[in-house]
Amino acid sequence: MKIVILDAKTLGDDIDLSIFEQFGDVEIYPTTTPAQLYERIEDADIIITNKVVIDKDAINAARNLKLICVAATGYNNVDVLYAKEKGIAVTNVAGYSTESVVQTTFGMLFYLLMHLRYYDEYVKSGQYAYSDIFTHLGKPFWEINGKRWGIIGLGTIGRRVAQVAESFGCDVIYYSTSGVEREEKYPRYPLDELLKTSDIVSIHAPLNEKTKNLITIKELGMMKDTAILLNLGRGGIVNEKDLAIALDSDLIGGAGLDVLEKEPIDPDNPLLKIQNKEKLLITPHIAWTSIEARRRLVNEIVENIRAFINGAIRNRVDLLT
Repeated sequence: MKIVILDAKTLGDDIDLSIFEQFGDVEIYPTTTPAQLYERIEDADIIITNKVVIDKDAINAARNLKLICVAATGYNNVDVLYAKEKGIAVTNVAGYSTESVVQTTFGMLFYLLMHLRYYDEYVKSGQYAYSDIFTHLGKPFWEINGKRWGIIGLGTIGRRVAQVAESFGCDVIYYSTSGVEREEKYPRYPLDELLKTSDIVSIHAPLNEKTKNLITIKELGMMKDTAILLNLGRGGIVNEKDLAIALDSDLIGGAGLDVLEKEPIDPDNPLLKIQNKEKLLITPHIAWTSIEARRRLVNEIVENIRAFINGAIRNRVDLLT
């Protein structure tokens, strides 16, 4: 077997990829451009990709291809229907990043809510050394105990966020982006009621026709002016131009984003030019990247390859579609 890893840089230099050598020859590329793709996969039996697109033309270029392993949960970068038609199996990995994303959600919340950047800079600037009292109340913050946490997208991650928020004493409600009726522990609210009544709103939904531009200036205007919005779902769910306006107009208390419509961020993104910079936290799509999560991801890809070789996976496309 020849295994080609197309964008190993997305897995991190601290993850040992030699584990794949048990299955055959392994070629590892940190990144792969469209111009480099066909030559690199032409004799590959197995392709491992995170974001490199494997479309119909790429599948046709890989004459020995038997298995495509997506190093992520989403598989929109692979033409799964054509792969199925060609008898090529496609696998993904689900659930590996849940705890990492949940941890990042709360990290972002507390950074914004408790004005941690402000207080850290207050001390390190030397101002605290000359204070006439032992404390400093420059940026008041509130407790999340007893506050309402609204979750948009109560899937695996959203449900785990709900559990942790509940342990902090939050009143948890949710909005279903799919509209599917199911029994849940938490009450389901219409989007407008969730936005109007929540002190914290966190998004953990996929990007699709129902969630694209779900949060615009209209929805942001419904929120409390003290509320904090967190997007750890997908970029494009929150209209970034409208969010910039909302933050500079003090329509909401703050926002934390780990995902953006374009990644890496566009240099002209209006969020980079807001005046109220202290109200916004943006991280470069790191929520999924804890060491443990990336190790789980690689180990699950190994198990997918092993299952395929042993015949347990004939074509996971049936499961994915």
